[in-house]
Amino acid sequence: MANELGYTIMDSPIGPLLLASTERGLCFIEFDADESGLGQLQRWSKKTFLGVAPVRDDARNEAARTQLQEYFAGERREFALPLDLYGTPFQKSVWHALTKIPYGETRSYKDIALAIGAAKAVRAIGGANNRNPIPIVIPCHRVIGSNGALVGYGGGLAIKEHLLALEGIPVQMQTSFDQAIRS
Repeated sequence: MANELGYTIMDSPIGPLLLASTERGLCFIEFDADESGLGQLQRWSKKTFLGVAPVRDDARNEAARTQLQEYFAGERREFALPLDLYGTPFQKSVWHALTKIPYGETRSYKDIALAIGAAKAVRAIGGANNRNPIPIVIPCHRVIGSNGALVGYGGGLAIKEHLLALEGIPVQMQTSFDQAIRS
């Protein structure tokens, strides 16, 4: 169990990002966050049983901030950060599979289900993808509908579209998560 939860806030082309790390690694990224938005991090900390109050710690998150800046500048395609993941074994298996999607490529929910040996768990894959605590670094934005449609993203579809465009991936907008995972 983590003893400390240090956070920082960084500017990015998609808005301010709150980054949080334990002594073991990066564990949380929140979109559109500032000092007044610490509530989401505090709720996440309680929900994951960390129960640790976050404290400002820019130094602890410097490597994550630097690598994210490099990513947004088009200079980084893979992250090399220690991660401290909190989730169910199933969620962690999905998140691990997401890290295997190469920069500039996408996979469908069905592709991820097959990759983890859970072919019939497409909806559960969507749920785990939605609960990814470290978006961008664990590239859940690279998961699209099997029909190629851009569907669901915790940061909003505009951010997902921006991240995919940054990686050179053409997308089509579609707002129905159910329609996309049926196929």
